[in-house]
Amino acid sequence: MAETPTLRIHEVCPISPPQETPSTTIPFTFFDVLWLRLPPVERLFFYSFPNPTTTSSFFDTTILPNLKHSLSLTLHHFPPLAGTITWPLHTPLPLITYTPGNSIPFRIAESNADFNTLSSNLSEVNNHRRNLIPHLPTSHEEASVLALQLTHFPNQGYSIGITSHHAALDGKSSTLFMKSWAHICSYLNTSPEEPLLFSLPKHLTPSFDRSVIRDPLGIGEIYAKSWTSFGGATNDRSLNVWDTLGGNQTDLVKGLFELTPLDIKKLKKLAESKFVVGDNKKKVRVTSFTVTCAYLLSCAVKAEQPNCERVPFVFNVDCRARLDPPIPETYFGNCVVALLASAKREELLGEEAFFKSVIGISEELNGLEGDVLNGADKWIPKIQSVVSETPRLFSVAGSPRFEVYGIDFGWGRPEKVDVTSVDKTGAFSLSESRDHSGGIQIGLALTKNQMEAFSRVFAQGLESLES
Repeated sequence: MAETPTLRIHEVCPISPPQETPSTTIPFTFFDVLWLRLPPVERLFFYSFPNPTTTSSFFDTTILPNLKHSLSLTLHHFPPLAGTITWPLHTPLPLITYTPGNSIPFRIAESNADFNTLSSNLSEVNNHRRNLIPHLPTSHEEASVLALQLTHFPNQGYSIGITSHHAALDGKSSTLFMKSWAHICSYLNTSPEEPLLFSLPKHLTPSFDRSVIRDPLGIGEIYAKSWTSFGGATNDRSLNVWDTLGGNQTDLVKGLFELTPLDIKKLKKLAESKFVVGDNKKKVRVTSFTVTCAYLLSCAVKAEQPNCERVPFVFNVDCRARLDPPIPETYFGNCVVALLASAKREELLGEEAFFKSVIGISEELNGLEGDVLNGADKWIPKIQSVVSETPRLFSVAGSPRFEVYGIDFGWGRPEKVDVTSVDKTGAFSLSESRDHSGGIQIGLALTKNQMEAFSRVFAQGLESLES
């Protein structure tokens, strides 16, 4: 009988920015308030070692000390991550406040689990795997922004778990932080005599200027009112997570799938044969994102057979380059819109499922033309209504543009990057292929029977595509 995996906690150490880091207060924008009480975002990065590492060599040599020291230096550039979210009665929107001495919890652990299984394309969603992910402290009055966990697998590798508050930063900002941390750590590995406050290159330097987000219509206060009055409450400024989207099902397996560049090319060709060459006058967007999401949705609905009349699909679009004027690519916070497409269940179970999905996603994207904030005041009520009334919400997290497989702390690229928060929300996760081939990696968690059905439908659909 296989040994039950155990996790040993070595320490929980608070990591603070250097003492020279000044106090910082950042107000929320309406982009942030949109995600105020949604579940945090969780990721696991798995790294293997080229050479065997014992417990003592991992903890006592440069590996752990450099990770800690570089984290502190990185927080000098990202002080809000060590701060807290509050919603004082005298402020219309919540705030993130950093005061010198604030820190993030950095949990250091050791596991005897099989690293190769955890970092493979198929793994169980069990309690031990959940224990690799740090808990983010949140209460009615206050919420942490970030929590981290480093877990060592002796002679195999290590994982870094990151949990971030959804209202404090989006996926692009979270990835910017991880890339900056890895950049500084890699530098320490080669140049340990660095200056006290390490500088970052321009493309990794965050921008905290909230004045670039304009809100002449008062959308932020509309969102705030939606949250404070949700469920019939009166001025409820709670920061507790809205748990409707979260689940605790543990009899799941997590699968990673891939669409190769050739697969994506074939899916585009299939869509173009229907919408571009034919007489259909709808403006259909045949992009890698559109065909990927459409194909995944059509496969998932056939595998899961959800019990609902209409199938909702929520996806996010980065607005940094879409605002007028555009804002910096390194803007730190949230700057995404949530779009909602839906189709009849029967349509997504039929032969036209892929095309119906392409149309629905394209129509939502077309609505962003001209004014990306058109209808923004209705976003929260729309999402709240769909989540409350629909037993199964399909959605997507992450993006291949984040380039998470390039995050190297100095000991090699990740073996696997897993958006573990989708295990509870039922979303798909997207990233670039780990081999940098130009494909797209997909992650999702399903029951064993559903996963077998999804794998079969996914593979058969690709096999049927014409070259």
